Amino acid sequence: MTGPNEMVNVRYMVDDVEDAIAFYTKFLDFEVLTSSGPAFANVTRGNLRLLLSGPTSSAGRPMPDGAKPGPGGKQVLLQDPSGNVVELFQPAV
Repeated sequence: MTGPNEMVNVRYMVDDVEDAIAFYTKFLDFEVLTSSGPAFANVTRGNLRLLLSGPTSSAGRPMPDGAKPGPGGKQVLLQDPSGNVVELFQPAV
């Protein structure tokens, strides 16, 4: 569990970073922290930070076996029962 003031980070693989920014800010009241479109942006609401990674981001690169998304590193990709890719990762030191 996280404390009430700890930031929770969730990465979403999106088809279009600018469309994702518009959706989360307009409809769900998120604020933009950084935007490096078309590859990446991150938005926050409360203690939730969404990392929005587009197809040209490092997270969108194919893995060695050809699977997408994800560069190498300390991470694992899982699919939930609906087929959504969930990335668990350990931040770089």
